[in-house]
Amino acid sequence: MASLQNMPKIVLDTALLTEWGVTWNGTQSSSSKPKKAKCFDKKQGMDFCKGVIDAVVAKSLATMLGNVPIETPSSKNLLPPKSNCIEIGEVRIIGGVRSQNFDVAYRPDGVRIAYDSKTLNDAKSIAKNWQNMINDLATEATTVHTRFPYAIVIFVVVLPKQALKSSQEFDLIRTLERLGTRRSVQDQVHLAEAISFVVWDTQYGTIDSSSPAVSSHLRLEKLSEIINPIYLERYKGLPPHDKS
Repeated sequence: MASLQNMPKIVLDTALLTEWGVTWNGTQSSSSKPKKAKCFDKKQGMDFCKGVIDAVVAKSLATMLGNVPIETPSSKNLLPPKSNCIEIGEVRIIGGVRSQNFDVAYRPDGVRIAYDSKTLNDAKSIAKNWQNMINDLATEATTVHTRFPYAIVIFVVVLPKQALKSSQEFDLIRTLERLGTRRSVQDQVHLAEAISFVVWDTQYGTIDSSSPAVSSHLRLEKLSEIINPIYLERYKGLPPHDKS
C-alpha cells in the first residue's frame, strides 16, 4: 500500500506559457481553418490546458497519493486502467445528473478525486460564455457529489490577461470564491472542494501575481494546501493507503 505524502504546490512552467503565448498572439491554426490572432482555436485551447496545467496537477496528485503511476484512460471504459493510479485524459464518470468527462481523476474504489480545467480563449468568448462556464462548474460538481459525496472536486480556471476586462475579473473571482467552499461532505453538492483562478500574461508567459488577491483561496499556490488536508480527513488509513 502507498504511503500518503504532502501534495507539492502547483507551479506552471513559464517557458511553456511563453511558447503558448506566441501561439495565442499569432495566427497559426492547428487545423486547415485559419484562426484570428489573440486567441486559441478549439484544439489549441484543449492542448494548452492538458499540457500546461493538467499534467502538473496530475503529477502533484500522484505524489500525494504515494507516487502512484499516471495512466491514460479509455473514454469507453468506466474503470481505471490500473487499480491504483492517477488518470489523465478523458475520464468518463457516471454521476447523479449525467455522464461527464473529467481531465484528471483518482478512482481506486469509485471517484475520490475529479479534476477539470477550464479556459476561455479570447475577449469575445469570455464576454459571451463566462456565466455559462460557472453553470458548468456547478453542474459538474453536482453530478459527482450526488453519487460520490466523499469525492473531492477540483477546478482550475485559466484566462488570458489580454482578453479579460477588470469588471469580468471581479465578477468571476467573487463567484468562484463562493463556489469553491465545500469542506464537509454535508455541504451543498454544487460546491467544489477547491478552485483556482489563474490569469496568465500571453506576452511574457507569467502568472498575474495580483489576481486573485493574496488572501483569496483561489490562488494557485494554495490549491495543494486545500486539497491535502481534505483528502487526509476523508481517506487517511483506508486502502489503498497504509496507516502511517
